[in-house]
Amino acid sequence: MSEHPRDRFDLIADLKAEEAFLDALDRGRLHHAWLLCGVEGSGKASFAYRAARRLLGAAPDLSRGPLGAAPHDPVSRLVSAQSHPDLLVLERLVEGGKQKKSISVEQARDLPEFFAKSPSQARHRVAIIDAADDLNVNAANALLKILEEPPESGVLFLVTHAPGRLLATIRSRCRRLSFPVWPEHRLAELVQRRTGVSPSEADEAARMAGGSPGAALDLASGAMSETDRLARSWVEGGAVDRAEQLDVADGFRGAEGQARFDALMDRLIAAVKRRAVETGGREGALWAELWGRLSELPDRAAGLNMDKGDVLAGALADIARVKASV
Repeated sequence: MSEHPRDRFDLIADLKAEEAFLDALDRGRLHHAWLLCGVEGSGKASFAYRAARRLLGAAPDLSRGPLGAAPHDPVSRLVSAQSHPDLLVLERLVEGGKQKKSISVEQARDLPEFFAKSPSQARHRVAIIDAADDLNVNAANALLKILEEPPESGVLFLVTHAPGRLLATIRSRCRRLSFPVWPEHRLAELVQRRTGVSPSEADEAARMAGGSPGAALDLASGAMSETDRLARSWVEGGAVDRAEQLDVADGFRGAEGQARFDALMDRLIAAVKRRAVETGGREGALWAELWGRLSELPDRAAGLNMDKGDVLAGALADIARVKASV
């Protein structure tokens, strides 16, 4: 299982972003809301936790970068244990072993109560939303109310893989930090340094990662499953082999069929989302529209008891139509 950003201390996603944040902090011009933009796995959430530790009073450890803090620092330990009283994290909940599709309005309503209180151990109260793309409509509106009336001593970090899908009123009330796509040679260096795989394996992970350090590390460590690789090949490659599709659909039968179907649809939707973020323009808009439709498909299929093989075939047909139109 890949390392959670709250436990990651040595990944400096973007030096300029860290320096910009520290400059605002040192000059007493810290914005109340930061929109962290970039492809999935580009280190945005890691940055949010690094900045949060600094705001919550962790002693600097410059050997780990401008926003570095040591894992054994008391503040770092509280953050890693998810028990710091001045930190609130909103992310999709896991119930019954399955991650929910969105961040609910009930979760978002925790923000006003959290920021209404004074910091108990630090100078600031910090909230991280990972990712803001996962907020449902009502949750996004609840967040907007907080942004319209900035909390005293409060700082929000909004992680987003697709800022264009957020409400314009949310974007306009945040300071934006963009995290660039990493070049392949830098990804390969990171992978080899962090995992110790061979140069050829590091190069292969870098090539497949789409500029994302998180994805590159997952690929090198084996955390990215064959299901994910298959989904990416169907979205990013040529025509889907019919025999391969039917073979996969056969795996939806039996006791583990539902789990296989859920896993494949999750990774297929993620691959379409990545295309939407990476391409931009007219093509990006087409992928983003498809992403929205596919995101609703698993729940609709379950509610209507649709045949899983037919659902997959329909999704792949939609993907083929988008490919043909760009």
